[in-house]
Amino acid sequence: MSRAGGAPRSLFGTDGIRGIANQEPMTAETAMKVGAAAGSLFVRGDHRHRVVIGKDTRLSGYLFEPALTAGFISVGMDVILVGPMPTPAVAMLTRALRADLGVMISASHNLFADNGIKLFGPDGYKLSDEMEARIEAAVDTGVHGLAAPSALGRARRLDDAEGRYIEFVKNSFPQPLGLEGRRIVIDCAHGAAYKVAPTVLWELGAEVITIGAEPDGFNINQGYGSTDTAALARTVLERGADIGIALDGDADRVVICDETGAVIDGDYILALIASSWASAGRLRGGGVVATVMSNLGLERYLGGIGLTLERTRVGDRYVVEHMREHGFNLGGEQSGHIVMRDHATTGDGLMAALQTLAALAATGRRASDVTGLFESVPQMLRNVRVADTDALESAGAKAAIADGHARLGEHGRLLVRASGTEPVIRVMVEGDDEALVSAVVDDVAEAVVAAAEAEHTGAAAQ
Repeated sequence: MSRAGGAPRSLFGTDGIRGIANQEPMTAETAMKVGAAAGSLFVRGDHRHRVVIGKDTRLSGYLFEPALTAGFISVGMDVILVGPMPTPAVAMLTRALRADLGVMISASHNLFADNGIKLFGPDGYKLSDEMEARIEAAVDTGVHGLAAPSALGRARRLDDAEGRYIEFVKNSFPQPLGLEGRRIVIDCAHGAAYKVAPTVLWELGAEVITIGAEPDGFNINQGYGSTDTAALARTVLERGADIGIALDGDADRVVICDETGAVIDGDYILALIASSWASAGRLRGGGVVATVMSNLGLERYLGGIGLTLERTRVGDRYVVEHMREHGFNLGGEQSGHIVMRDHATTGDGLMAALQTLAALAATGRRASDVTGLFESVPQMLRNVRVADTDALESAGAKAAIADGHARLGEHGRLLVRASGTEPVIRVMVEGDDEALVSAVVDDVAEAVVAAAEAEHTGAAAQ
């Protein structure tokens, strides 16, 4: 696995470490090594060192939580366990508790068989590529600076973790606005926010209808959540709700359904919050940071109201890095990672939903008015599953990609990239001519498949 502009990686991908539970790299042994390696690099100074560990609701969380705990304890770091909590809650608690590290055990929007490890520094931000490379090198060498028996760490559970996060999120909602009179459906994806999300909405005054809040270790993101909104849309219509909110398994992303059941993705959420904040004088940086996947329609809309859209490569970590470097306070991804640096250090789906509700209340809009902010340019995404992403380097794939760029010209965009979290090549095309968009997607995807099959046949022949 590799990243653009970085050294080849075998452990860390676009968003930490991820894979099938109990298969490399997501084994208990590797998790313990990661804990020891990361802990040894952050044991600095004379204070008592500590790490916060949270998880989502996957069955395999029971495997990785003690393994990571053992690794950290072995290098003299105390462990604070918070149990099932959203990823942004772990980032917040890392800062609030003056911890040296934060760890979230989650594979985000993936189904239960996968799991992952996300690491946060003492400032609550995800670790840089460079620090992840150092951890990976320490895992490879096995040099972890093990503590003496008298210097081992301890582990304890934090009883008020949920309450701390609930109040933190509520305080992000502008006062004196409340949610009285609003009927809201919240879909928790059977994931990490299944307790805290309905509580926040209810305590702010809403009538709350909760779905996807019965985790059993196996059902996370299955038929519910931000990647499968059919149940949300159906419930919104059946119950006559004003709005529906769908989080993913670790609650760092959100998508919304309006009162008609139509889906509002991250691009529209960014547009609404950006226009609201700009009107209130709250928006910094002169615009918004998003990734290369955000729709051209969003860019045109922001330009029309005097704001810019600056793009990064895919991954909310890169959005955040650009925001920090250039002074932006709003950014995100089309998938629903919305980062609001005035409130949080990472994407927070629940906070983004509250800011959406606040913007609607301030303007008197209904949720269905949001999709009228701009017209999305036709966009198609094709995920091509391959055995080896090196197929992109083949002459056939390169020729098809070059031809696609030429055909789209200045009226569209073509993006072809290897996924950082699974063996998939993503082909995204957008443009004003929907028929051309479809044709380019088909041609490039077919070329990638042919290249991958040729490489597989050649490898088998050897």
